[in-house]
Amino acid sequence: MSTETAVLLTVRPQRPRIGKVTFLGIIGRVFAWSFLIGLAVIVIYPLLWMIFNGFKTNAELFGNPFALPQQWNWENYSNAWNRGVSDFLTTSLLVTVVSTITTVLVSAWAAYGLTRVKIPFSALWSSIILGGLMLAPAVALVPLVRMFQALGLYNTFWALMVLYTAFRIPFTTFLIRSYMIDLPMEVDEAAQIDGASRWTTFWRIILPMCKPILVSTVLLQVLFAWNEYLFAMVFTSSIGAQTLPVGLTSLMSKHGTDYPVVFAGMVIAAVPVVVLFLACQRYFVKGLADGVGK
Repeated sequence: MSTETAVLLTVRPQRPRIGKVTFLGIIGRVFAWSFLIGLAVIVIYPLLWMIFNGFKTNAELFGNPFALPQQWNWENYSNAWNRGVSDFLTTSLLVTVVSTITTVLVSAWAAYGLTRVKIPFSALWSSIILGGLMLAPAVALVPLVRMFQALGLYNTFWALMVLYTAFRIPFTTFLIRSYMIDLPMEVDEAAQIDGASRWTTFWRIILPMCKPILVSTVLLQVLFAWNEYLFAMVFTSSIGAQTLPVGLTSLMSKHGTDYPVVFAGMVIAAVPVVVLFLACQRYFVKGLADGVGK
């Protein structure tokens, strides 16, 4: 027997040991997954509870609110739709779409001017725009009400469009500016050499490059306009001008004894935003990470 063979025979294979770092890593993963699962349950369970209660009767709702409905009453959704939810939904869609398009376009154009064009006192203009973030909506309610009454816009959805656009431009400009500021200036110079104007460069080159942050700002503006309550309550009183948050409140006060219909209206109000977020969540996270992190 050779020396090499004797050495190989005397060496015993050692069993893999779980070190301290590996054990702590496993504990950390278990804790992280448990936390994420618990957070998902906290978020998803109220939505499922609201959906299931929208199919119940009042007796089932008060008898066992946490059980599944014995019969799926689809007429609750039709009743909610016919009792005003359709009008509230139409107004919310109109106000949200118009204010979102206006806010994003104006903010993107302002961010382009602040980051890609040499203008006098650009730092001062940036400070003025971002200073709008310090203005609380509740503080400006009284002068705004008087101003819109004088302009004849009070109790119209036009007032909400103007307010949702004006109060969100500073924040949206801040996000888009944070993204644009790191785009290479060589792109603008190459476009100018090819004979492109500032307008063409903005529309055909810079905006497509800012797609992730634009999607993020669109989703943030949609969530704000869709769920905003203070302005919608103060500046609208007629059913034709009320958005979903205020409309659902009036629906609850008028038909408070029919809670399944109210839950059905809440589900109808939540569906468009949930679908939009699920469809654009990849761009939303990427845009926020790239924009805020810069």
